[in-house]
Amino acid sequence: MPDSPRDPQLLKGVLPILVLALLTERESYGYELVTRLRSDGLTDITTGTVYPVLARLERDDLIASRLVASPAGPARKYYVPTAAGTTELGDAVAAWRGLVTTVDTVLTRALPGAPVLSKESS
Repeated sequence: MPDSPRDPQLLKGVLPILVLALLTERESYGYELVTRLRSDGLTDITTGTVYPVLARLERDDLIASRLVASPAGPARKYYVPTAAGTTELGDAVAAWRGLVTTVDTVLTRALPGAPVLSKESS
């Protein structure tokens, strides 16, 4: 599927959920998260977008970090979700799925010929 322009406000709202979800899969450092997001389809994501999200999540105690020496270059800051972050992710996913259902209902009614999401993909 070709990339279409993304609304930055939509990305801003969903990026913390995506970062928490990726960190739930495995501990990562900032640039690694950028590459994982790119490989998952956010090809235009930049470090300048991800690092402020990490800082905010850490400030809100939703993720914790530790410095790990790197064989090439400066130490890397690895992030993991805290217990509060795991709870927040569960709440955010439930809210997201509810929103997707509502948006899909309205769009299906407004644009009857448009493709709809299956229940498995939401």
